[in-house]
Amino acid sequence: MKLVRYQDTSGKISFGRRHDDGRITQVDGEILTSLMDTGKTATVAKQLAPIEPRDIICIGLNYRKHAAEGNQAIPEYPVVFMKNLGTVQNPGDPIILPRRLRSDAVDYECELAVVIGRECYNVPKAKALDYVLGYTCANDVSARDWQIQKGGTQWCRGKTFATFCPLGPWIVTRDEIPNPNALSIKTVLNGQTMQDWNTNDMIFDVPTLIEFLSGSTRLLPGTVILTGTPHGVGAARKPPVFLKPGDNVTIEIGSIGSLTNPVVEET
Repeated sequence: MKLVRYQDTSGKISFGRRHDDGRITQVDGEILTSLMDTGKTATVAKQLAPIEPRDIICIGLNYRKHAAEGNQAIPEYPVVFMKNLGTVQNPGDPIILPRRLRSDAVDYECELAVVIGRECYNVPKAKALDYVLGYTCANDVSARDWQIQKGGTQWCRGKTFATFCPLGPWIVTRDEIPNPNALSIKTVLNGQTMQDWNTNDMIFDVPTLIEFLSGSTRLLPGTVILTGTPHGVGAARKPPVFLKPGDNVTIEIGSIGSLTNPVVEET
């Protein structure tokens, strides 16, 4: 099932089911517990990010070729950082380039996002996917100057500017994606493919990440895990390619769909 979150013409926020023909029908219940498709056509005024995350946990350096393009060693354990909840952006709404804390080195990163459906605590790898609600596309937008030179050796400052975590366009439930590590993944910038790889190149696959992140740790329902990006990021290109006003960025993941956002300057 493809689960969308939307605002209707009265301003009410609801969940719906997207059908293969593009129709969206109303869904009753709670996304993390019980959902029932009513069959009634939804009146969608605006599509929103498919979930309001409880937490956003991110993994860095999780693709072999991405580590290689940055001359980084393969990590022994997953590299973990966080985005705050204010980074979430809707499909179709703009990525805003920071100007108050200015960055001229804002980069794209296509990522598979895992949505946790029930509380995880010391979950073994063999059962990890049982705790997943579904999957969606994410763009781990990153201000490389604040991430690397001005971030005090940690990445959060460069990763947590407003709108730096577009999510969508919907959540595909786990029953439709039995193996999240067999999906094509790409970034298309202004019609040009910049990243084009497969989630099978992850150093730590999705079950391993859930096992690791839940170790002695509670992952609450609604937690979103960004699982890393493949090679082809703008910072690694010669010359570098960073986002600029007027750009359009699309993240495409096989079996999920496409997430597109324009790029504007902060005013």
